[in-house]
Amino acid sequence: VTVPELTQQMFDAKNMMAASDPRHGRYLTVAAVFRGKVSMKEVEEQMQNVQNKNSAYFVEWIPNNVLTAQCDIAPRGLKMAVTFLGNSTAIQELFKRVSDQFTAMFKRKAFL
Repeated sequence: VTVPELTQQMFDAKNMMAASDPRHGRYLTVAAVFRGKVSMKEVEEQMQNVQNKNSAYFVEWIPNNVLTAQCDIAPRGLKMAVTFLGNSTAIQELFKRVSDQFTAMFKRKAFL
C-alpha cells in the first residue's frame, strides 16, 4: 500500500463508518494520522492534491482545514495505515433519515 492509495481510500465513501456520502456535502475540517514509515513530504503533497482536485468539497472560509500527523510505529501486521477524521456537512443526510424514522414511529406511538 502506498501513500497515494491510502489517501484515495480515506476519502472513499465505502470506507466511511457513517452511512453518508461525503460527495453530498462539504468538508469543514479533515484530520489524517498516518502510521508507519511514510514520508511527510509525500503525505502533504497527496493531501494538497486532494484539496486542489476536489476544492468544491472543502469550505473555503476555514483556512488550513486539513491536519496531517505521523506516527513512526506501524500497526501490527501492516507496513502503513491511516486514520481519517472528517467533519462534513454530508452527515445531515443521516440525521434527516433518523429524524424521519423517529417521526414515523412516534406518530404510530411505537415503543410507548
